Amino acid sequence: MRARLAVLLAVSAVALAACGGGTSTLTKTTQQIDVNPHPRDDVRDGGTLRLPLDIFPNNYNYNQIDGTNSDISNLSEALLPWPFTLAPDGTDVINRDLLTSGEVTSTSPQVVTYTINPKATWNDGTPISWRDFEAYWKSQNGRDPAYLTSGTTGYQDITSVARGVDDKQAVVTFGKPFAEWKNLFSPFMPASVTSTPVAFNTAWKTSMPVSAGPFTIESIDQTRKTITLKRDPKWWGTPAKLDRIIFSQYDRSALPDALANNELDAFDIGSDLNLLRRAQTTPGAVVRDAPSGYRYQVTLNGGGGALLSDARLRQAIAQGIDRAAVTTQMIGQIEPDAKPDGNHLYMPGTKDYQDNAGALPYDPAHAEQVLDSLGWVRNGAVRQKDGKQLTLRLVFGEAVTNVDVGKAIQNQLAKIGVTVELHQLPVTELFPNITTGNFDMAFFAWSYNGSPLSNSFNIYGSPIGNLVQENYGRVGTPEIDAQFTQGISELDDAKRAQLGNNADRLIWQQAHSVMLYARPGAVAIRSNVANFGAFGLANRNYIDAGFLK
Repeated sequence: MRARLAVLLAVSAVALAACGGGTSTLTKTTQQIDVNPHPRDDVRDGGTLRLPLDIFPNNYNYNQIDGTNSDISNLSEALLPWPFTLAPDGTDVINRDLLTSGEVTSTSPQVVTYTINPKATWNDGTPISWRDFEAYWKSQNGRDPAYLTSGTTGYQDITSVARGVDDKQAVVTFGKPFAEWKNLFSPFMPASVTSTPVAFNTAWKTSMPVSAGPFTIESIDQTRKTITLKRDPKWWGTPAKLDRIIFSQYDRSALPDALANNELDAFDIGSDLNLLRRAQTTPGAVVRDAPSGYRYQVTLNGGGGALLSDARLRQAIAQGIDRAAVTTQMIGQIEPDAKPDGNHLYMPGTKDYQDNAGALPYDPAHAEQVLDSLGWVRNGAVRQKDGKQLTLRLVFGEAVTNVDVGKAIQNQLAKIGVTVELHQLPVTELFPNITTGNFDMAFFAWSYNGSPLSNSFNIYGSPIGNLVQENYGRVGTPEIDAQFTQGISELDDAKRAQLGNNADRLIWQQAHSVMLYARPGAVAIRSNVANFGAFGLANRNYIDAGFLK
């Protein structure tokens, strides 16, 4: 289970370029997962699974601000334990490899007791204990700003982590109810990396020296941009079928040739029509499809001193973006009935999803009226105020076809007199620009998990001084905070969802960000790979994955 919604997809974002020839579409799927399921006896022992990386890591600590991305999340699922994992329907399931039990043992105050599997041990020989829970909490609760963490929600509500009946039990006490507690302590990490700010920020910058999963890191080649995992003989759970997994950094455009040339075994197609067509015609490859947990959006920078710090100006910009047109252009040929995403918290198709975009609808005529009232008057094709042109800097990742979205937004806003400069940045520059607020608009994707309120609070809650967590738009209000605060404490599912949707409507009204569309979940993969492919909302299963006999 991902620790929060903060999986940034910077370079594997959107891609749909017009191609000659026929059309390729995905049949609308109702299945939650598509992984070519087979019993373990059908999967041969050994072999190497080769997968692509979008971003070569500059920190392997997923909770540290530089490590919160989709590639580290995927690596962590093979290398670290998770107290609870996500099932295909997005619900939480206890991980018996780490815990024999994890449950609420008191409601006033709320107490969660975690009983650790007696066999659970870090691969440096240190037993996993309650002290790992304690150090993890202290690194995440926000009380020491030297910990450069990407989220404190939930942890800041914990008042103590104590030893239970023995070292293999952690008793976690909350100062107020926290409904989505199963999302905490994920991925689980040792006290050796969480016990001090220096270790938290730097100990895993170049590798992950301590792990506790079916695989461990065998080697990292900085020159070739590859990370090789090997089956860990110290793993106490069901052994992995594969001997190794090799992650290699690839440009998106190179993925089809790598699969066809037997250099890769799988890659995400996402919203790329060209990749879909290539996969459908690659011998020995198949396309597996399930709903994706990723969705694309444009964050507007409303931080102090930023051009869009005025909420009315942000609202006008948001109302000048035709979300339906962008969605049709980008994924309409893959999913003919595709509709824009209308919710910041809940994925389309999940039970609590509501389309709340009507709180700030596409309305370019109204946008122009607002711009006029703010003093941004037209001078020919552009708007000016006090001799300054209304120009916005839109940043996005390296995939060539990301320009398609950028140009679509550029053309739409040009119709209301707003100039948009497109800045396609390498990963080494993109993340620092986004996290430090060096942009006017930023295009990237968030991922969804089963704890939408607690994870979203890091993104849409008001920044506290320089601690923005994942609120890269730096836009927040006490009213939004109140809905989240009440929601994460509400134990009734229906009431919690109502509060979440209340928060979403307020987020739309503030024009924090413009949701675009959910990415298709298609995956190109070799037909002889079993128990791997399109996982939808579920965790990747690296233990049973492998090649058919």
